[in-house]
Amino acid sequence: MKFLVTNDDGIHSVFLHELVFALRAAGHTVAVVAPKTEQSWIGAAKSRARPVHATAADHGLGCATWVVDGTPSDCVNIALDHLLPAELKPDAVLSGINIGLNASLGFIIASGTIGGAWEGALHGLPSAALSQDLTSEIYERLKAAGDIPDADLHAILRVSAQHAARLVPGWLAATPPREFIVHNINFPLPCRPDTEVRRTVPARVVVPGLFSPAADDGTHRLIFRLGDDLSPPSPLTDRTALATGFISHTVLDYKQLGQ
Repeated sequence: MKFLVTNDDGIHSVFLHELVFALRAAGHTVAVVAPKTEQSWIGAAKSRARPVHATAADHGLGCATWVVDGTPSDCVNIALDHLLPAELKPDAVLSGINIGLNASLGFIIASGTIGGAWEGALHGLPSAALSQDLTSEIYERLKAAGDIPDADLHAILRVSAQHAARLVPGWLAATPPREFIVHNINFPLPCRPDTEVRRTVPARVVVPGLFSPAADDGTHRLIFRLGDDLSPPSPLTDRTALATGFISHTVLDYKQLGQ
């Protein structure tokens, strides 16, 4: 298949790079159009009030690569309409692998990773968002190291990327165009070669108290919280699947909104 790959952690993310390497190793054609800087928690936002620059660049990915100083949605829009030559027009859009989970209603709507995939769906393409669950301690250690994973995390990431290259093309090939469907895949920590997949629904999570009280200068700062899970015992949710060591595969069918 031919894939357009983007993310919300920026062009330098090793998580993005490992996904690209795994897809190419599996024989797929890849073009990358990713944000210049991290765009986490930005949802499907577009850069409405300023011009956006797109620049071709070699980041060692072995495929056509552009950097956009905008959001994941900007990247997909500009890529599909203005950057990709005819021979790279994609069959599907992939967004990720994200640093951290994108599971539950409380996170899906806000996710820049899912926003990039959703933009592909808005262009009529089958799309998928991919995320790697992390503990808070591993996340903080990763950020302190400039988003460079240690050997153990890097090994887990490679396994997750290999699962993605093995599983996701089939799911996307079976998804008709113009169906407004996004496949949301979350990989557990750790993810092993024999880790199994479970079909899931988004957990019903409320996420209050995301900002600190005002500091002396009047500013409020984001405080990361996983939120409170209000889900019933069944069906299986994305959060529960991850907690029990499974790969979570949720089909987000936006046609069902309002039904």
